[in-house]
Amino acid sequence: MDDKTTANSTNVRKHSSLVVDGPDRAPNRSMLRAVGFRDEDFNKPVVGIASTWSMLTPCNMHIDRLAREAGEGVNGAGGKSIIFGTITVSDGISMGTPGMRYSLVSREVIADSIETVTGAQGFDGLVAIGGCDKNMPGCLIAMARLNRPSVFVYGGTILPGLHCDKPVDIVSVFEAVGAHARKAIDDKELKEIESCSIPGAGSCGGMYTANTMASAIEAIGMSLPNSSAQPAVSGEKIEDCREAGAAVLNLLKLGIRPSDILTRKAFENAITVVIALGGSTNAVLHLLAMAHASGVDLSIDDFTEIGKRVPVLCDLRPSGRFQMSEFCQIGGLEPLMKRLLDKGLLHGDCLTVTGKTVRENLDKVPDYPANQEVVRPFDNPIKPDSHLRILYGNLAPEGAVAKISGKEGLLFKGKALVFESEEDALKAILSDQVRKGHVIVIRNEGPRGGPGMREMLAPTSAVMGKGLGKDVALITDGRFSGGSHGFVVGHITPEAATGGPIGVLRDGDPITIDAEANQINLDIPEEDMKKRLAAWTEPAPKETRGVLAKYAKLVTSASLGAVTDRDL
Repeated sequence: MDDKTTANSTNVRKHSSLVVDGPDRAPNRSMLRAVGFRDEDFNKPVVGIASTWSMLTPCNMHIDRLAREAGEGVNGAGGKSIIFGTITVSDGISMGTPGMRYSLVSREVIADSIETVTGAQGFDGLVAIGGCDKNMPGCLIAMARLNRPSVFVYGGTILPGLHCDKPVDIVSVFEAVGAHARKAIDDKELKEIESCSIPGAGSCGGMYTANTMASAIEAIGMSLPNSSAQPAVSGEKIEDCREAGAAVLNLLKLGIRPSDILTRKAFENAITVVIALGGSTNAVLHLLAMAHASGVDLSIDDFTEIGKRVPVLCDLRPSGRFQMSEFCQIGGLEPLMKRLLDKGLLHGDCLTVTGKTVRENLDKVPDYPANQEVVRPFDNPIKPDSHLRILYGNLAPEGAVAKISGKEGLLFKGKALVFESEEDALKAILSDQVRKGHVIVIRNEGPRGGPGMREMLAPTSAVMGKGLGKDVALITDGRFSGGSHGFVVGHITPEAATGGPIGVLRDGDPITIDAEANQINLDIPEEDMKKRLAAWTEPAPKETRGVLAKYAKLVTSASLGAVTDRDL
């Protein structure tokens, strides 16, 4: 090979040149020849393609093909692609089991593994393709740490199943369990719903966590326009992958890195879009973690401030009527962002992976069709301000996150019914122990206490399936699936395992949740609360070895994003 490279070539090969240039790198080149490099490839920028492919879950079962398409996009634009794998776990399959403790942990493992491979192998740029919920923030955290030209590709949404001529998805199945428990449906219908709700590849089909985070990442500017709003199995998604591969080469030439895109204004754009979509509470946790990796000062209180001026505009599941696939059909995210920009709610000067600004990307985007009902106008919103409420009070002195659409009311007063685990709570709901006026308390499910901060989709769906959505509330130091809805409050901090007030609640305690005043309080005298907290003793850790034990040792509070490298 020719050991000489031009100054421009060296610039776009900042990292790979250290691996393959010069006579002393003959052993390195020899290894690479075995995996497909030819002489000419050693003078090209090398772009890693991080694939989260797995047959574990429909969210990721198609990503191997998408990774190959992204690789072709890199190669066609004059680079050399190398595809490598990272993990995923299936939230939908592990939900309600001890395995769900690994879900949030997988976000860190994904970030660590992409950083490790990219750093070790000297990739000049990166394309990362994600499907299930934790893939998205995991990939972005790695991109922020590495700060090499990068593009994220969303694997795409699943198409809905069909039951009794109505669209169904995974949340339909969870809610059917509750309906079955109250004998609203029989065994035969439960199996029918189970059998038809997941028809193929793609991430869960409402504005749940995967679609929420994909939309947030597009709004931030780290994926190509409308990457978040394409079906998993479609020509549009194939083209998105090819264009993402080529886009990284353009970013290398322009010298644009994630740190140029992942700014404070970009995160504010993401929060705005998540609110307008009616997105998942997990967006709070993940955007905080992504901002931390980016060196951006972001706090839970920013969600409150932005939420005062941003309405919920999209009538999407779980609390709304429409599937993500229907949102895709009317034009996806770009027209919504154009509306928000024209209303002065987005920062149009933020740079994106196209090499252009948000305003430039949206300049010629047409509006939604006149007869669509998925996205409401500003003068007729679903809710005039944010559904994501950051609550404080004597039960959450460091904050909590509620998802209040308004359909379940804005104020709830009830009596605590305390459970030490998700499983115990689910059994009580399904066996009719939970009644109108109860505040279901699920504790010791936080990042450290779980460990792993499981999602409470099974209990919240059982509540809805039982027809109790407006009659009971549920609070937890764990978190929720994007599919959860009802009067629910999660991320209560400090968590029970670190001495938080949720750990001293007792059955029958009076609790008030006020989603207008953003308060959550135990209605007992302050002196009584002090006595209870003084008598609290720290529980023994549930895990003492392995990844869960390491996670519990390192993880911060949910109010800080549940990151593992903050205090290093």
